[in-house]
Amino acid sequence: MGISALIMAGGKGTRMRGQEEKPLLKIFGKPLIEHVLDALKDAREVTRIVVATSKHTPKTAKRARELSLEVIQTSGKDYHVDMREAIKKLNLRYVITVSADLPLLKGKTIDKIVKHYKSCGKPVMAVMVPAERFKGLGVSIDLILEDKGRRLVPAGINVLDGDRVKEERFEKELDQELLVIDSEEFLNTNTPQDIMITERLLSSMSKK
Repeated sequence: MGISALIMAGGKGTRMRGQEEKPLLKIFGKPLIEHVLDALKDAREVTRIVVATSKHTPKTAKRARELSLEVIQTSGKDYHVDMREAIKKLNLRYVITVSADLPLLKGKTIDKIVKHYKSCGKPVMAVMVPAERFKGLGVSIDLILEDKGRRLVPAGINVLDGDRVKEERFEKELDQELLVIDSEEFLNTNTPQDIMITERLLSSMSKK
C-alpha cells in the first residue's frame, strides 16, 4: 500500500508575530517546511509528497515549486477543511497529513506511524503525544484531549483512507485509532519561544 504525504502549510501562523510565513521560518538556517520535507523523503513508506498551501502562504507555495514539489491550493479556512479539500481535489487514497511546523520529525518515525496504521484496521488514525512531554519541554499547548485517563496533545500527524473521507459527510466523524508516541519529535513550533526550544533540542541531538 503506497501512501501519499500531504504537508499542511496553509495556516496564518499569527502567534509568531512576524512578517514571514510560518512554514518559511528558519531553524538553523533552514525553513521549517524543508525540515519536514527531509523527513518525508527519508521515509520508505511515502511514495508521493504534496504541499497544501493557501492564500495565506503564497511565498511557501513559490518555495515549494522551486524545490520541484507538487503544490495544491486550498481555501485556508482551517486545517481540517484544507485537508479534506486537498484529498478530494487530488483524489488521494491513503494519506499521511503532516503539519509544516514539525522540524524534529524523522523518516523512521513516519514509517513507524504508517506501519501501525496499516495494521490498525480503522479508516483514520491520529498521532498523539502525552501532555506531560510538552509541558516538560516548556512549549505551547493548544489542545489537551482526555482519553481513558490519559491527557493527550495532537501531534499534527494523521493517516487517513481518502476514499472514506470523500464518502463521508463533512461533519461526520470516522472511526479513529489513536497512536500515542512519547517523543519530542512532535514539537509544534507555534511561538517564538517554541523556535528557541526547538533549536536547543536540535543542537543537543546533533551532539549525540
